Amino acid sequence: MAKQVNSIFLEDWLKGICGYSSSTKNSYASSSARAIIQAWAELRDSLQHQSFHSNHLQALNTLINSQASLHVAEPQAKLILSILSSPKLNLPHESYPPFFRLLYIWVRKSNRPTLALIDSVVEVISQYFSSQFDHVQNPLLFSEGVLLLGSLAFVRSASESSKRVCLELICKLLEEKHQLMGSFEAIVPDVLAGIGYALCSSVCDYYVRTLDILLGIWGKVGCPQGSLTHGLMILHLIEWVTSGLISSRSLENVNVFSHEALETMKENYVPFAVVMAAAGVLRTLNKSAAGGLRLDIISRLRVSAEDRIESVARNLISSTRDFYSSQNDLMVSLSLQCLSLALARSGPVSSRSPLFLCIASALLIEIFPLRRFYTKVLESSHGNPARILHNEVKEHLVNALFKEAGTITRVLCSQYASVTEESQSMVENLMWDYCHFIYMEHRKVALALRGESNELLTDIEKITESAFLMVVVFSLTVTKHKFSSKLNQAKVDLSVRILVAFSCLEYFRRIRLPEYMDTIREVVVTIQENDSACISFVESMPNYLDLTNGPDFILQHKTKYLWCKDEVQTARVLFYLRVIATCIERLPSPIFGKVVAPTIYLGDPNGKVARASHSTFVAFLSSGKESNEDERVSLKEQLAFYYMQRSLLEYPGITPFEGMASGVAALVRQLPAGSPAIFYCIHCLVEKTDRLCREDFSQQTDIWQNWQGESEPCKKIMDLLLRLISMVDIQASSILIYLHVMNFQKGDRSSAVLPELMKLLAQLIVQLPKDGQVMVLNELYSLVAESDDVTRKSALVSWLQSLSFLCFHAKNESSTSKVEEIEDQHSHNSLNARL
Repeated sequence: MAKQVNSIFLEDWLKGICGYSSSTKNSYASSSARAIIQAWAELRDSLQHQSFHSNHLQALNTLINSQASLHVAEPQAKLILSILSSPKLNLPHESYPPFFRLLYIWVRKSNRPTLALIDSVVEVISQYFSSQFDHVQNPLLFSEGVLLLGSLAFVRSASESSKRVCLELICKLLEEKHQLMGSFEAIVPDVLAGIGYALCSSVCDYYVRTLDILLGIWGKVGCPQGSLTHGLMILHLIEWVTSGLISSRSLENVNVFSHEALETMKENYVPFAVVMAAAGVLRTLNKSAAGGLRLDIISRLRVSAEDRIESVARNLISSTRDFYSSQNDLMVSLSLQCLSLALARSGPVSSRSPLFLCIASALLIEIFPLRRFYTKVLESSHGNPARILHNEVKEHLVNALFKEAGTITRVLCSQYASVTEESQSMVENLMWDYCHFIYMEHRKVALALRGESNELLTDIEKITESAFLMVVVFSLTVTKHKFSSKLNQAKVDLSVRILVAFSCLEYFRRIRLPEYMDTIREVVVTIQENDSACISFVESMPNYLDLTNGPDFILQHKTKYLWCKDEVQTARVLFYLRVIATCIERLPSPIFGKVVAPTIYLGDPNGKVARASHSTFVAFLSSGKESNEDERVSLKEQLAFYYMQRSLLEYPGITPFEGMASGVAALVRQLPAGSPAIFYCIHCLVEKTDRLCREDFSQQTDIWQNWQGESEPCKKIMDLLLRLISMVDIQASSILIYLHVMNFQKGDRSSAVLPELMKLLAQLIVQLPKDGQVMVLNELYSLVAESDDVTRKSALVSWLQSLSFLCFHAKNESSTSKVEEIEDQHSHNSLNARL
């Protein structure tokens, strides 16, 4: 048989490979050797005394408990047969299932069962079902009967007449008692295993009949409605069957199977079962087990199997205009699930548009069923659907379909390049729209569940994280295929849509993903090289009102909305800021002023967003020329006023100092010399420094002991002001600068910024405590001494000497001791000596 079947019992292998529930009737604890010996003795005793009591039934159960390790020899099989055929023993109905199971163990574990004994077992079993058929209402008796009969028909050494009897009984039981499967789910693997054994029998006369039952029973009244687990068992059952037929060179049965299951359209066949059967064939052909067939037979089987799957896919597409509106159709849902999982497990499959569309729909609807989960959360009248919905979400996280999401995504991507452009475009649009839907709805769900049902929210986000990975892998496939062409406009539109889609899912990017970075690099290049692409991307950014007002869901429920708590939205804004900073040269000033500027200064407490906001502002200030340079400079100056207000308002709380420092540096370097915005910037910094220094000194008198120690906010801004001395423009003579700086109270402002900065710094420094004055002057002397700017340095030396004199000779309002005056004079002389 198929090499992958490690279990002697087909039903156990099916359960294991399909992840079937372990709480089945065969999940017993093993019995000891002594208990097994005693159980056989009890059964011999029952035959000897021609009586069967509860202790004998217990002995049967003891033996069944050890199925995995139990070996039933021919003498023991004869004992069972004698008990079953004894006219004097009045066996209870519940004893027949374990007796049948013991005979099944004998058949499967016996290397060469005796032909006479096989025929005897078939005769006894057939007589029982012939006389008791109308009374077979026990699901266990039904399943054990099908399993035993199938295994007997599978035995190579059995006579053809015995095999026919078994196959006839199997078909009769399945056709007339199939409702029993619907009443007891646990027997489905056993029944399928019995059918599998029958399909591998050397007798062909019942093959079509048995196959019709396997593929059509799921649509009958009273039978199981069908599930993904059932579909998986059918897939691997057919894999086992076809592998066995190929290994045994049963070409006649192979041809019959191909004609009936793959090439003939039968109304009673259930779509999901047909798809899984075809996938089972493909799985066999894609393995070495198919090496025993001629190439023409292999080719015919492959084409037939793929055509059958495509046929089901076409029917699904034609019967449902919109897959989303068919979510309540259980059969469509199951067919989509099985089709996607079939293609994931069957191996390489030819690219076909119907398959491509169905896989995409399965991913967006069944594998990542976020629409369904979001709807249930938001439609809950009390806003607490955690208990019921959480169980559903947890079940989805552990089912086979979700676990195969990565493989199914790879199948989708492998199909992409060879399908029609229409199909490609359709799936691309579905994917990008799906991303926007997740962004809009997950914001509402997160706001509704956070703090109320955090565990449910966490599990839902596990699904969205996987959906993000799917979108990224698909996007990389699209860019690799379409960016190799010369269709520039198509590349532009596609780049924008991919970036917008990524922005919507940025919140769910929890791991470093090479495919993500590769895709970003590919599409950002297009944005950076094309004005229209840059504008289109920036204009897709949520506007200020949308960001601050929150989704309609919040407004309808009259819940207070805090934009800074909306983590999904925050992540999206951060994505935009990072990308915009890389293509700022292409962005016209009006677009930046209208769309970006209101957004980047929200005072977001998120450190990453705050830093990205400053970086974007710096990038804009540093951006190059455009056709209307005056317009760009005007906007820079306007934004500088607002930038300083908002930055200093939130400092030192939210505003990151490094970000603000880079913004101030860019402002004084990039704006025209003597710009009012630069003067305003410096005045604001001085006022903020003065206020912070007063506050810090009132709380901590020793803050000026060490400049290089833990820097308080006031020290940081002071340091920034000192470093601006070497950056601001200088356009006046040294005499003019000196006169202007020393006039603290009045005087016309020079057109140069440096004199104003020196004047304000002098006013600020002379008000500091002595320790502070010394520390600041020391820092200033170091900066001036290291300066290579000859023009600037001459003015600064004169200014520092005058400022030093003022600091050390200013009259204190309180009395100063002689010792202090001497120390002050010594410090003043030391500072001057350094110059």
